[in-house]
Amino acid sequence: MNATAALLTKDGLPIPETVAELAQHLGQKGWLMATAESCTGGLIAGACTERPGSSQWLDCGFVTYSNRAKSAMLDVPAALIATHGAVSEPVARAMAQGAIAQSQAQVSVAVTGVAGPDGGSASKPVGTVWFAWQVAGQLHSEMQRFDGDRHAVRQATVQHALRRLLALVQGAAG
Repeated sequence: MNATAALLTKDGLPIPETVAELAQHLGQKGWLMATAESCTGGLIAGACTERPGSSQWLDCGFVTYSNRAKSAMLDVPAALIATHGAVSEPVARAMAQGAIAQSQAQVSVAVTGVAGPDGGSASKPVGTVWFAWQVAGQLHSEMQRFDGDRHAVRQATVQHALRRLLALVQGAAG
């Protein structure tokens, strides 16, 4: 196992196995995926490209760390960010939709959160992450709070994003 895979493996289904299953299901459906990442800085796309042949099912990844990038690359309205904050359900949902609109993908995953160690608030403490997935035209979103340092929060985010995406793809008609 290479160093990246070892870092991405936790208890439960390891990320390489999750990605292998995701690749299989996307391939069977003839779907491409896109990522829209803020707090993970491309780690989700990176976990996917660890798998040989990922160009068959991964179209692209958008790393939109700044608010300006979210608006410029994914068409997230600046007013939406100003009203709700970058770490919010509306912004995560807009990112997932923007990833679909700006790619050839039928499936997207978006994450925006506070990885720490700074940047948290009473309403959005460090470890708060909003997720959104668009699969077969259906938009899903949820918030999770992860414990640990910056590395742990980002790794947990990648794990959750991919596992939930796999479950949604498995359950989707196509």
